[in-house]
Amino acid sequence: MTLEEIHLNVEKALEEIRPFLISDGGNIKLISVDETNVMVQLEGACTGCSVNQMTLKNGVEATIKKYVPQIENVINITE
Repeated sequence: MTLEEIHLNVEKALEEIRPFLISDGGNIKLISVDETNVMVQLEGACTGCSVNQMTLKNGVEATIKKYVPQIENVINITE
C-alpha cells in the first residue's frame, strides 16, 4: 500500500468515526500519516473529555486499523 493509499484509507476511517464524535460535541482532524503512525487532533468537547484516550484507542485507532492494518500508533497531538 502506497503512502497515498494509506492516507486515503485513514481519511475513510475518520469519516466513519467522525459522526460519533460530532454527536458528542467533538471532532477529529488528521494532522499527518506515515507508514505506521497517524497523528490526529481531537477537537471540541473531545479535548477536555475524561475518556478521550479510551475513545482514541478503542474507537479511532480500531477503526483506522480496520482500514489500514499496518498502522501501529494513533497519536493525539494537543495544541
